[in-house]
Amino acid sequence: MKFRIATVSLPAACALLWLQSALAPCALATPVAADVPAAGDAALARLADDYFDQYYFPQNPTAATTAGIHRYDDQLEDYSRAGVERQIAALHAYQQRLENLAASGLSERVQGDRELLLSSIRGSLLELEVIRPWQNNPDTYSSGISNSAFTIMERSFAPPSERLRLLIEREQRMPAALEAAHANLRNPPEIYTKIAIEQLPGIISFFQSDLPQAFTAADDQDVQARFAAVNGQVIAALKNYQQWLQTQVLPRSHGDFRLGAKTFRAKLLDDEMVDTPLDRLMQIGLADLKRNQAQFIRVAHELDPDKSTQQVLAELAADHPEPRALLDSFRATFDGLISFINERHIITIPSQVRPILQETPPFMRATSFASMDTPGPYESVAQEAYFNVTLPEPDWDRQHTEGFMAQFNFPVISNVVVHEAYPGHYVQFLWMHRIDDRVRKLIGASSNSEGWAHYCEQMMIDEGYGQPGVGATDARQAKLLRLGQLQDALLRDARYIVGIRMHTGQMSMQQAVDFFVKQGFQSREVGEVETKRGTADPTYLYYTLGKLQILKLRSDLQTREGADFRLEQFHDAFMQQGFPPIKLVRRALLHDDSPTL
Repeated sequence: MKFRIATVSLPAACALLWLQSALAPCALATPVAADVPAAGDAALARLADDYFDQYYFPQNPTAATTAGIHRYDDQLEDYSRAGVERQIAALHAYQQRLENLAASGLSERVQGDRELLLSSIRGSLLELEVIRPWQNNPDTYSSGISNSAFTIMERSFAPPSERLRLLIEREQRMPAALEAAHANLRNPPEIYTKIAIEQLPGIISFFQSDLPQAFTAADDQDVQARFAAVNGQVIAALKNYQQWLQTQVLPRSHGDFRLGAKTFRAKLLDDEMVDTPLDRLMQIGLADLKRNQAQFIRVAHELDPDKSTQQVLAELAADHPEPRALLDSFRATFDGLISFINERHIITIPSQVRPILQETPPFMRATSFASMDTPGPYESVAQEAYFNVTLPEPDWDRQHTEGFMAQFNFPVISNVVVHEAYPGHYVQFLWMHRIDDRVRKLIGASSNSEGWAHYCEQMMIDEGYGQPGVGATDARQAKLLRLGQLQDALLRDARYIVGIRMHTGQMSMQQAVDFFVKQGFQSREVGEVETKRGTADPTYLYYTLGKLQILKLRSDLQTREGADFRLEQFHDAFMQQGFPPIKLVRRALLHDDSPTL
């Protein structure tokens, strides 16, 4: 998944919504000791409230809707150059105010809140001033407005007619957003323009079919008539945008998507609080890749010593459900996983409510195979969580469909459910309801949320899930489940290596596709999608990065606690920190700033 931090429903490319820590719910705040300087903590809380209420949500109404704050539902982001400049000026002002608030006058947890907020602002400024997707990524606009409509459609936070009125107001501003793209886009990378063009048919279909169908229950005919007119204008604007991209923008799309080493390092520092040198990060990633390759080859040999690894991999890829049965295959894994988690005391599951499985929305399908879409932390009415799975398109030929379905073989399906739901993203989301700390409630890091979900894949197998009688019927199926987990680990290892090498000029896109296939043991179709994603999601090393950080934290805590260490207690304590960068979780659990890797 893109992410979209998995515990939130942020878009893959939501325009002018570039806080590098995504909005999401979080965990229980640590009580403040009596001798803590409460005045400083209160000052930080007031500044944070001012930031969210006076700047962030008014400037990012789609994010407000996503978070469950509905006072901006009739508004849309200002996509104009002037709007970008206003955001930059405001962010610099808040950065200065935070830097003027001395960390020494704050309690330990609130010091972490200050670091979170500062890192988030710095990450936003890096996006707006240096990376500049508003200037070089056409998908920012088309997928951005689609997500703005989707957030009104997907959750029944108000009666259909009321939400339709809000959607009309938001849609009225969408043609102007696409016009802003004409003024803002300057020499985008060819791959960005191609991705935008690839996604536009699904986006147009979404406005033509999905939106009207979703609001058939709105019984106010005048509102329906207004919607038909305004929605038609958006569809026409999107078609014009598609033609403009194809005929005018694509021929002059000669920009470079690569960040370069300096910006890559800055993004890692702002988003994940990781300052490890890139050459050291590469050594760590390659070592993990080699470990997982060796394990994969060993398990494949145990399964069939007379076949090569590639032959075993081909058999694994072919063992998948029919596309029409894919969602049911995902759903069938829930009971066994939940029972295992409870019986083995893996982690406390705060609620018995399960996520709703559905097909991935059209505008996310080009770069996402599966994702978790949960309600925002302030959503009090429409609290359903959606587990999105991307199905093959009906017009694909058999070869394309088979290549795509290779990623959804039965062992990998089990692994994906661990990652997205139990005990991965969905369980983390359930924990996040309990926090009373607004910064931790609204800001987090991908290396935590995606790192946690990826860590869970390995941890569950290590703890015994997938053994005969426990998620598997026999020893062969148990080995297949381990093979599926290792194949997904190799996918994340390949992302890690490709992200660094592509964006530092050491690897071309074709070499990246080949790396996913040859070193990551993925199908070519998967490698192509993953490479495209990596062009605009440069630091998607955060899956493996976060997993390795969590494993090191657990090992360090085990060493400190010895026989008193309990896995469930560790996981519950981890959840109680929200999902800030692992650096802050280490500080809370170990009370030091020791290295995270």
